[in-house]
Amino acid sequence: MGMQTGAHIVWDWNGTLFHDNEAIIGATNAAFAELGLEPITLERYRALYCVPVPKFYERLMGRLPTDAEWEVMDAVFHRYYAERRAACVLTEGAADLLAGWRSAGRSQSLLSMYGHDDLVPLVRGFGIEPHFLRVDGRVGPSGGSKAEHMVRHLQAFTGVDAERTVVIGDAADDAVAALHVGARAVLYTGGSHGRASLEAVGVPVVDSLAEAVQVAEELAA
Repeated sequence: MGMQTGAHIVWDWNGTLFHDNEAIIGATNAAFAELGLEPITLERYRALYCVPVPKFYERLMGRLPTDAEWEVMDAVFHRYYAERRAACVLTEGAADLLAGWRSAGRSQSLLSMYGHDDLVPLVRGFGIEPHFLRVDGRVGPSGGSKAEHMVRHLQAFTGVDAERTVVIGDAADDAVAALHVGARAVLYTGGSHGRASLEAVGVPVVDSLAEAVQVAEELAA
């Protein structure tokens, strides 16, 4: 991985670089159907989504799912999502932004809560893997926070300064993970959260990845 200096971006995947909203909503509704719950719209999802994911389900069900219900819903969600992700594409402009940041001599990496073994070939298939110093997906149970994963992710580098690192993601948890390691965050409105939910976090909120990169550059200067 080598010695790195200067500004560094840690990118989120689902809902940020990877435009998979339709697959996420479809998978969520497939999971809900297993328990006889009504389907959810994208707008309602973006208004209520949070992590840990069982808390999101509590907002919709009025109670936390039991362990057995969570296991069923989680399995259905991932099975459905795996079937639908092939139809999803990168967010508009993402590939060019990654190439531009790299060509400017700056470093970047990818940290996702999507399972590592599924994430790596998916990223590789889009031809963007060479832009990243490291691609890390979730190892272990799903549904939790990114904070501790962020600690391990940054510790894997030599010379990446948390104070000059900016996390770009679409969820409040991305900002929580950034603050946990002393980094900055920029949140993008095109994914899992609506603008109101993101603005409540207290970090910059933008409507495009191009804006996100611009703000990241300013924050890490």
